[in-house]
This record gives sequence, structure tokens and C-alpha cells, in this order.
Amino acid sequence: MYSSLLIILSSFFFGYTIKLRNKIYLEKINVLLSLCIYAILFLMGVSLAQLDNIDQHFQTIFYSVAITFICTFGCNCMCLIGFDIFTPRKNTNNNQQPLPSRLKMMVESLQICLALIAGFLVGLYPSHLFVYASKISEIILILLLFMVGIQLRSNGLTIKQILINKAGLTSALVVIISAFIGGYFSALMLDLPLKTGLALASSFGWYSLSGILVTEAHGPVIGSIAFFNDLLRELIAIMLIPSLIYKYKFTAVGICGATSMDFTLPILQKGGGSAIVPMAVVQGFILSLLAPILLAIFNY
Repeated sequence: MYSSLLIILSSFFFGYTIKLRNKIYLEKINVLLSLCIYAILFLMGVSLAQLDNIDQHFQTIFYSVAITFICTFGCNCMCLIGFDIFTPRKNTNNNQQPLPSRLKMMVESLQICLALIAGFLVGLYPSHLFVYASKISEIILILLLFMVGIQLRSNGLTIKQILINKAGLTSALVVIISAFIGGYFSALMLDLPLKTGLALASSFGWYSLSGILVTEAHGPVIGSIAFFNDLLRELIAIMLIPSLIYKYKFTAVGICGATSMDFTLPILQKGGGSAIVPMAVVQGFILSLLAPILLAIFNY
């Protein structure tokens, strides 16, 4: 178990040592990342279909996702809004643009569920090949984290730029601490070990990573809870950003979690102007960097 963990984390940090400047290569990495995500979710669906009494497991998953999301996302929102209220900042809504279609972005997020559903449907048919699903998922995850490391290293952010951006650092810190508080309460309510509750709170919206790492450590039921909890964060964030961005910028960025540097960045930029971009990118960068480390700590 620990040797696999070491290999997985090493691939991430090894990728982070590689910096690419060629945009063509970076675009190819983005395509490969998408393919890896779909493949991992497909295999998650296959693993989920192998469980006995699957209907009972679905009830457990939906109930647990609701509790976990309410606790973690709720704590995030309360702490972030409190920070917005008690540390008001000047209005810097420069270069604002009309917000992109929330429906379109939600559809894009939900498309990834099709891979999970397809894997589940395929997994309902017995096959001896399915016993290799877990091992294949682990190999794909190693490749995915290697490419994510390259992507983070190649985005142009230096350590100095990260440390200078106090808003991004503070936002990431508030998100992490409040998510841990929510994870603690969800573990109590669901009668889970504390480390499992903290693991469910530690991916900050990075559903492809949490899904496979938590599945590897705790099985497909807990892994599915982690996946849907993070996917729900992304969907709810997309819906809430337009309502929060003008008065509660800190909250609007914070609830996006690790996605603030990629998927939700366009809607943040168009609503909050160019001034919000450095904060969003730094927060997303820090959370993306810490997520695999925290998941490894709490899962093993």
C-alpha cells in the first residue's frame, strides 16, 4: 500500500520538475488529462458495479454525499463569508464582462458523469477482466498526476509570486481549515473514522483525484462519495459565483476550491474582473498542490 502511495506521489513531484514552454505540447497534455479523467471514472463505475446489494449501497452513497457536502461546503461558506464581512476590501471590479452561461458550464461538468455511468453499466456484465480495473486505475492515476505536475510547473507561477499574493494564500488557508472542520463533523454524523472524514474534505473539488485515491484506500462506496461530493462543489460553485462575486469576492473564489485556477476561472474573471485572477490562480495552485499530499496522509 505504502509503496503504491510513494510511486503515485513521486510521479506528481517528478512531473513538477518539468517545465514546458511549447504550447502545442501543453495542449496535448490537456487532451491526455481529459482522457485519463474519463478512463478513471469509467473504471470507478466498473468497480462500483461489482458490489453486492448495489441498491443498498446507492442509498448509502446519496445520503453520505448529502451529509458530507453540507458539512464541508457549508463550513467553507460560513468561514469565507465571515472573512469577507470582517476584512472588507476595495471594489476592484475592473474589466468586468457578461458572465458565461451557467447552464453550459454545468452541462460540461455533468458530462463526466457519463463516463462513470457507462462504466457502471458495463460492469454489470460479468467478465474476468474487471479484476484488473483497480490496477489499471492506479497506473492511469500515476500518469495523470505526472501530467498535472507538468501543468502546474508550466503555468508561469513562481514561488515568489505565490508568497506575494496574500489574498490567494489566505483564501487557500481558510478553505483548508474550514473544510477540515466540515470533514470532522461529517465523520461524526456518518460514524466514519476521523481520517476518512478528513480525506473526503481534502480534495477541494478535484473529483478525478479523490475518486480514485479514496476508492483505492476505502473501496468504491467511499470513493463514490468523495467523487460526487467534489463534483457537487463544482456545480454549486458555478451557480453561486454570479450572486457572490460583486459583494463577496473572497467567498466566490474560495468555494471553487482547486478549480479556481482552471475550470471556474473564466466565470470568476468575467464577473470579478482581471484583478481577481491572481488570487484565484494562486488559491487553485496551492490547493491542487496540497490535495494529493493530504489525500495520501488521510487515506493511508
